[in-house]
Amino acid sequence: MSVMDASTASGRRYLATLVAVTLGCGDATGPEPAPRGEIVFTSIRERYMRIWVANADGTGQRPLTPEGETNLEPSWTPDGSGIVFTSWLDGNPDIFLMEADGSNPRPVTRDSANDRSGRLSPDGRRIVFVSERTGDPEVWVIGVDGSNPVNLTRSPSSFDVDPDWSPDGSRIVFASDRGGGEVFSLWTMAADGSGLTRLPVEGGARSPAWSPDGSRIVFTSFRDIGDAEIYVMRADGSGQTNLSGFAGVDELPRWSPDGAHVLFSTKRDGNSEIYAMGADGTGPVNVTRHPRWDAQAAWRP
Repeated sequence: MSVMDASTASGRRYLATLVAVTLGCGDATGPEPAPRGEIVFTSIRERYMRIWVANADGTGQRPLTPEGETNLEPSWTPDGSGIVFTSWLDGNPDIFLMEADGSNPRPVTRDSANDRSGRLSPDGRRIVFVSERTGDPEVWVIGVDGSNPVNLTRSPSSFDVDPDWSPDGSRIVFASDRGGGEVFSLWTMAADGSGLTRLPVEGGARSPAWSPDGSRIVFTSFRDIGDAEIYVMRADGSGQTNLSGFAGVDELPRWSPDGAHVLFSTKRDGNSEIYAMGADGTGPVNVTRHPRWDAQAAWRP
């Protein structure tokens, strides 16, 4: 099944949102990022969204999933031996796991509703993900073997999306419009759903990611009208700083394992590409350098 043939209206809307990135322009500046390591990302090189990997400097790009299947939203397991991703392999979006080389794909969730945006916990035992099985997007956790799914957010009047674990596994950060006004803000909660706390982020925010040392959160902010930028803040919401500072859409940030770089998606070169920049926003450079759609990158632990 292709991107254009998603099985539900909700699935089609979800895929359309992923590829609808505002056109920007500009050139990469600064030195190349450290070439060590590997990244995983989503790309449309032909017709389908597929999972690809590359060296951290953009060399050695190769697909992990075949043309003819819709696979997206990859993230590494904490030990770097596997990849969690969203797949339409069974006809609707479910959470899957596969080995780092793309072998042995297997489902974690098997629900007729949309399940997406999976992240494996630091201890490797649970996956946090977004599910619409109660009718609206909620943040759930499930055992890595598919056992004991639990709705953490339990807020039927809101959209709760984009979850990410703290490095010690004790808390989860996510985006929600529960604050009113149809504007997403950022929230944290304990791993069991208790201790809900709103972070002081204004103007709309999505896609939070905790730094490897747990001290900072990077996220997409929409506070600049008509724009999206990569911001960073302390884990308590203080010290918010614009890292990307470029007209156009910069989004979907993820940290390097050492916390020295941030990967993000941007169309500043005229098409969606993966960029890397220093954790202070310096030296942004185009990593993927390909004329088709590349986004949703994560650095291998």
